[in-house]
Amino acid sequence: MAGHSKWKNIQRRKNAQDAKRGKIFMKHAKDIYLAAKQGGGDPEMNAVLRLAVDKAKSDNMPNDNIDRAIKKATGDLDGANYEELTYEGYGPGGIAVMVEVLTDNKNRTAADVRHAFSKNGGNLGENGSVAFMFDRKGYLVIDQTTTDADEDTVMLEVIEAGAEEMETVEGAYEIYTDPKDFQDVKTALEESGFSFDTAEITMIPQTLSEVGEDIGNKMINLVQTLEEMEDVQEVYHNMNSTDEIMEQL
Repeated sequence: MAGHSKWKNIQRRKNAQDAKRGKIFMKHAKDIYLAAKQGGGDPEMNAVLRLAVDKAKSDNMPNDNIDRAIKKATGDLDGANYEELTYEGYGPGGIAVMVEVLTDNKNRTAADVRHAFSKNGGNLGENGSVAFMFDRKGYLVIDQTTTDADEDTVMLEVIEAGAEEMETVEGAYEIYTDPKDFQDVKTALEESGFSFDTAEITMIPQTLSEVGEDIGNKMINLVQTLEEMEDVQEVYHNMNSTDEIMEQL
């Protein structure tokens, strides 16, 4: 994972995400719905739901919206039935791309995702065509401005909490965990006084593909097209590019 920094890309995208707050709330609502549907509506008994609720609250999603999503999942309110799907393919230049969706109409979503790939110089692949290039990891980021602890102290706390790895990048400590240990590590570090700029379970590319400006711009168009779709929850890729290109993501 050396050389991979999700945090920088996340920081660059925050302003654009703020402009899409309504869509962000919809994505959080779907995440909460799915978590509650699969594991029950009590966040204290459902770690996945607790994480989804925490992420929603970090984006200032109203409690009423959160409660409504949980009640729909548990049958206390009528609502659509959503299905979780993952699409895999290659973007321009052979960049590996994974797209996680939550949809109530998989035929519509499949057509939309396929069109996005073909329109932007990529092609949709079969299940498993690129998944082997990514690892599912718990991912936590401590902004260095939020703690007085030095790097060695943070590292000791991270190791004691049970994390797999910590990397220090400009302005932040990036922490990686086994997904099953994510909540325990997060809780342990919170109890040690740390707060997180990012806390999620995500897909981390095993290796990064270097691209030039032309391919990078085409990939940006593909990622942005996918992210603008209502059903798309997350887009993962293994592109590594210049700061100038990544600033557009």
